[in-house]
Amino acid sequence: MRILVVGAGATGGYFGARLAEIGRDVTFLVRPARAEKLADAGLRVSSPVGDVHIAEPQTVTAETLDKSGPFDLVILSAKAYDLDGAVADLRPAVGPQTTVLPILNGFRHLDVLDEAFGSERVLGGSCAIVATLTPTGEIRQMSELHSLTYGKRDGTRSERIAAIEAQMEGVRFQPRSSDKVLLEMWEKWVFLATLAGSTTLMRATIGDVVAAPGGPTFVEGLLDECQTIALASGYGSREKVLAGARKTLTAERSPMTASMLRDIEAGARIEADHIIGDLIARGQKAGVETPILDRVFTHLKAYENRRNRDAA
Repeated sequence: MRILVVGAGATGGYFGARLAEIGRDVTFLVRPARAEKLADAGLRVSSPVGDVHIAEPQTVTAETLDKSGPFDLVILSAKAYDLDGAVADLRPAVGPQTTVLPILNGFRHLDVLDEAFGSERVLGGSCAIVATLTPTGEIRQMSELHSLTYGKRDGTRSERIAAIEAQMEGVRFQPRSSDKVLLEMWEKWVFLATLAGSTTLMRATIGDVVAAPGGPTFVEGLLDECQTIALASGYGSREKVLAGARKTLTAERSPMTASMLRDIEAGARIEADHIIGDLIARGQKAGVETPILDRVFTHLKAYENRRNRDAA
């Protein structure tokens, strides 16, 4: 199976490197500058579960992708704000038998990919990993969490799913096919939107927020608001999952923050529209009031406005 991983950053680079480590036919779609760095130094992963160095990773750029022909599997891990560009770049890689596995957060990307490539080619998927790309180009995994979930959105199995499972055998992360992949994507979205909304609006860790007057009430109110949207959309978090999220998001002295907060603190672009804005839109469509999410979104868009003004 020929696998194309879109990007070689902290997420795509990590999962792609793990697949290449066990001999899978992996190619990374990267920008020319990243391709040059990978050619010089290889793809390096520093990890508590074992380092890996792919000395000569296979790479391709958007300008040369049309010469590579269709791939069997495309793993898409682009940031949401780069989605449209990524779709345009990878079109030559998608043929009649190609399966597209997106591991972005939220749901808007499924609509975009369905329109571009057809829903029959697009799986549901999500991942969990805490990793960063260092200035030297190394991927640094910061915890042992490294799972990748995928499945057909209608819950059925297929030869494509079986083929992907075969490619995942022996890999040094936790792959899992799911017959409830849409539900699991919603559960992750509910958790992530609450985490991102709480820590970005308050500019603090979860522990700092819950230690503040009214902090636990605020976090739980935001979680309940997100869960209400999920319920209205037909995918409310399961009781055990919701209880686990509530415990994690209200844990005293927790150092947890969302990557969106770290992006804000670094002055970087953020996925405000994809993670928060789209959730609000789905809530409005279902008749759910979203007063807390509205405040979060105002805050995030104000940050984006200032960032754009400063860059002008």
